[in-house]
Amino acid sequence: MTSADALFSRVVRRDLEAEAELPTAVRADLPGNSLRLIGANALQSSGDQSVNASTVLPWLFHALGVPAVLTGLLVPIRESGSMLPQAFLTPLVVRVRRRTHVFVAGAIIQAASVAVMAGTAALASGLVAGIIIVAALAVFSLGRCLCSISSKDVQGRTMPKGERGQVNGLATTASGLVAITLGLAVRALGEDLDVTILAGILGLGAVLWVLVALVYSGIREPVDEGALPSRRSRGDLLREREDEGPGWLAQTLTLLREDRVFRSFVTVRGFLLVSSLSPPFIVTLAVQSGAPALTGLGGFIIASGLAALLGGRVFGRLADRSSKHLMTVGAALASVVLVTLVLIVTLLDLDGGSLLTYAIFVSSYFLVTMLHTAVRVGRKTYVIDMAEGDRRTTYVAVSNSAMGVILLVVGAISSVIAGFGIVWALLFLAALGVLGVVSSTRLPEVSRGA
Repeated sequence: MTSADALFSRVVRRDLEAEAELPTAVRADLPGNSLRLIGANALQSSGDQSVNASTVLPWLFHALGVPAVLTGLLVPIRESGSMLPQAFLTPLVVRVRRRTHVFVAGAIIQAASVAVMAGTAALASGLVAGIIIVAALAVFSLGRCLCSISSKDVQGRTMPKGERGQVNGLATTASGLVAITLGLAVRALGEDLDVTILAGILGLGAVLWVLVALVYSGIREPVDEGALPSRRSRGDLLREREDEGPGWLAQTLTLLREDRVFRSFVTVRGFLLVSSLSPPFIVTLAVQSGAPALTGLGGFIIASGLAALLGGRVFGRLADRSSKHLMTVGAALASVVLVTLVLIVTLLDLDGGSLLTYAIFVSSYFLVTMLHTAVRVGRKTYVIDMAEGDRRTTYVAVSNSAMGVILLVVGAISSVIAGFGIVWALLFLAALGVLGVVSSTRLPEVSRGA
């Protein structure tokens, strides 16, 4: 047994039957490829913490004196910008023989974008700095889009069912460790962080993305040469494109209309936004309830990190058993937590400065964040297991593009409802979670352990 084989066996619970079904060459490269996937995903998750659009970038904008209107664009650009272009880019990605090349290109784009943010933070301020950073974030999202499309396919080509969820879970655990470290550092430094420190955090993120590209480039990705097109002239490519039929938008709508299972997955995934959109409202409700100890962003980062640290590895293994069940239970419990929190806040006269109030809001935030980890790991594993080859790439891209639109719509609706009261927004999201649980009954089991 090689050292890579031994290490892989220590960090991943292996499914020897599933591994035996892999081609010989893929099976021989499995330990090394899997460790590289784990390492790259862990570095990627760590990089995400350094350029978090919900924490680090808002702090930076405050320190640079950027107008608040630009701060409100950070999360929509970061999330939707990485999803909306995927259906459009998929036909281009499918033409690339090795999807690892696409991922590496996306990682380099993200490294360059974060480097621009760091340089801007160090040299500029005010509106100009805000515009440059928002533009760089949009380019960053495009790079993340390429990584999202290609990573699922690379993982599907190099790893068997029964082990894929664990890789996602280990990466989530790594991001939890980074979040805890960053949160403790922020609390130690205080709320008035110097711009130089924030620029340094971004600079570290750029380095992490370069390391992601280096590690991922070492993956030995199997390619079926017989199924791949040979080199063609520009004229041949243009004629083929003319003969391809409907464009990407028409193909996307056709897939959603005709593929019932895939349409059900997208619908369920839309309802699962209960766990991703509710944490900011919990923070707002905490502040409104007069819990001043909760206003420090470092505390929320620590809570989020603990949730990822505790849930990542466990949920990864549960996803390999039944990713559908994990998504369903995660959404159901998240809805229960939100309804319980609303009842407590509504029925009890909470003392904003009391330890009990502090414990209620921190516990709720922690639980919802941890359940979001379960939902996210579950749905990532589900979409990888539900198809093979280019079909998987198409599923990932179309579902993410659809989610970009759904995210904007649901986010806008929940924000409008929050204008009438934060508790109503939380109840709206809880209702979405219940609909997700009901809708998930139409999804077939695709996990090997199911």
